[in-house]
Amino acid sequence: MGINYNTMKTNKRINLIFTVLLMLVLVPYSVAQEKLPKIVILATGGTIAGAGESSTGSAYTSGQVKIESMIDAVPNIRKLADLKGEQISNVGSQDMSVKIWLDLAKRINELLEGDVDGVVITHGTDTQEETAFFLNLVIKSDKPVVLTGSMRPSTALSADGPLNMYNAVAVAASPDSKGRGVMVVMNDEIHSAHAVKKMMTTPVQTFESPQHGLLGTVIFGDVTYFHYPFGIHTTKSEFSVEGVKKLPRVDIIYGCADMSPDLIPMLVKAGAKGIVVAGVGDGNMTEATLEAAKKATSKGVVVVRASRVPIGTVLLHGEVNDAEYGTVSSMDLNPQKARVLLMLALLKDRSREDIQNLFLNY
Repeated sequence: MGINYNTMKTNKRINLIFTVLLMLVLVPYSVAQEKLPKIVILATGGTIAGAGESSTGSAYTSGQVKIESMIDAVPNIRKLADLKGEQISNVGSQDMSVKIWLDLAKRINELLEGDVDGVVITHGTDTQEETAFFLNLVIKSDKPVVLTGSMRPSTALSADGPLNMYNAVAVAASPDSKGRGVMVVMNDEIHSAHAVKKMMTTPVQTFESPQHGLLGTVIFGDVTYFHYPFGIHTTKSEFSVEGVKKLPRVDIIYGCADMSPDLIPMLVKAGAKGIVVAGVGDGNMTEATLEAAKKATSKGVVVVRASRVPIGTVLLHGEVNDAEYGTVSSMDLNPQKARVLLMLALLKDRSREDIQNLFLNY
């Protein structure tokens, strides 16, 4: 039987056309499958960027390492996401300021309006919960915003920063993270900005969410969520800092036995628009201090009763009749977060009842 060369040529052409068509279909699909989420890491400094002379000593200086060097020091982190780093500031978080908060909020809102899928913020741990809560109230996107840091500097033996950063990027890149508000990722745990508290001075397990519990866990990049956070946040929040250059002054007074009642009028004279009292027990203070608070509220200064006790809710109209003294209960917000909410609340005129409702819902 003779060979039909015309048929063979036709079959080759068909096979070639089929192969080309298959490549046109599969190559874009393959590229789409390999496309990584776009994550921007905003660095502010802190222990995670710190360096010390000894790998086993406790002395170090915060904010010494720039963000690109930090990213490059984490193995396989670029396999999780298409990463870009930006240096917003480079300070220890004891020097975190309202100006940096406003710069952060502006930059995050700009990034998340575009094609960025999530933002990670490296931050010192001392005031990390305050920054997280502030951003939770003013970010206008449901895309993930994740803060992370470390308890040991980059030069320390068994530094915790690299794995914390790796896990934070994994959380920001996870589609399950959408709509959960601003989060803090430390020590394999995912915390909500509302619930998280720094509970210990230096151990790596310093952050806890003692009342509301963890949002989830992240184990070597494997993200698992348990629930959604409490409180109004991000896209549903009424607060905005667009065009805001500074926040009203709010100070914190620490309650104690036989506390001095003259602290409140001193702060009023100094220009405080709001005062948070970190009271004893259920947000209590001495009788004389309560009377000083009443005088301050009668002049339009907002006084919030919080507690120096790390866990629990300050009861509205509990031992203190808030309506009588003109005070506001912080509910389950600790003094530092109560200060953040009050500063934002005071950006416009509100009644005591309106401010109390904010503390009930945020």
